[in-house]
Amino acid sequence: MWSYILKRLLLMIPTLIGVLTLTFVVIQFVPGGPVEQAVHDLRRGQTEGGGGFGLRTHTGVDAQQVEQLKKLYGFDKPPLQRYVLMLGKFARFDLGESYFRHQSVWSLIVSKLPVSISIGLWTFFITYLISVPLGIAKAVKNGSKFDVATSLIVLVGFAIPGFVLGVLLLVLFGGGSFWQLFPLRNLTSDNWATLSLGGKILDYLWHITLPVVASVVGSFAIVTMLTKNAFLDEIRKQYVLTARAKGLSERRVLWKHVFRNALLPLIVGFPAAFIGAFFTGSLLIETLFSLDGLGLLSYESVVRRDYPVVLGTLYLFTLIGLATKLISDLCYVWVDPRIQFEQLER
Repeated sequence: MWSYILKRLLLMIPTLIGVLTLTFVVIQFVPGGPVEQAVHDLRRGQTEGGGGFGLRTHTGVDAQQVEQLKKLYGFDKPPLQRYVLMLGKFARFDLGESYFRHQSVWSLIVSKLPVSISIGLWTFFITYLISVPLGIAKAVKNGSKFDVATSLIVLVGFAIPGFVLGVLLLVLFGGGSFWQLFPLRNLTSDNWATLSLGGKILDYLWHITLPVVASVVGSFAIVTMLTKNAFLDEIRKQYVLTARAKGLSERRVLWKHVFRNALLPLIVGFPAAFIGAFFTGSLLIETLFSLDGLGLLSYESVVRRDYPVVLGTLYLFTLIGLATKLISDLCYVWVDPRIQFEQLER
């Protein structure tokens, strides 16, 4: 086992380097870099802030200022040197400092985590708490009207994009055209600090309801149908027929024999689903509900060419993804002893 884990950990290094190298190379050819953005901001500031009555008093930025900006952002060094310096920092888990926010990338990520964790946790738990029992019920009543009706409902929910559902929820319940039942932005109210403990909990749930509903509806179909198909596969196996032939009740056959084996795919997928819920939040939903999370941070960093944030978040998310994949593979062996590490290496 330890040799397999060591091999996987060593394989993470070239994968990380490959992802960072490809991104770094692409960045070199993207127009409108941070220096150009800063020059543009300076020119706009000179145009808007000069002479009374909005008259233009400056016509540009001189070459000395441009050189100072290049030195400030590290672009006075050749690309290869900047690439080596970046790898050295990332090896020490130093993600650098944002060009435009004047904060370390770590502090930016930490400041955005509450939003992503809130949406991610609620989405994960609600999805599994509803989808797993629903999938089991659909497998037991396969082909019935209940099965057909619930399949239609979850597939319609899956077909509706989260941001479209979010717009609909805002129109209906956010004061768009009908009822003003839920707030439109942030996770808490402005007076949250003055509320009692119970008031804080209710205020938080009040704010998080619409974003979570918009995020979670589309997730039901995959987990529900996966659970149903896993249970159907197990119900049709020989050991289930044998258990029924021995006179065991249907309830005992389902929960003691089928349940444990059918949930293996779901249990193995827990680590990836749990971690992925934090970092795969919809950018459009965050924007729609004015939630300043990791998705919005990544988008704004790409638009502003804030390369330390882009590369730092990419490095962190890639590392978390690789670690999660390793944990998922280990879960196969821990959950099902029939699988050996030698089989995973093939």
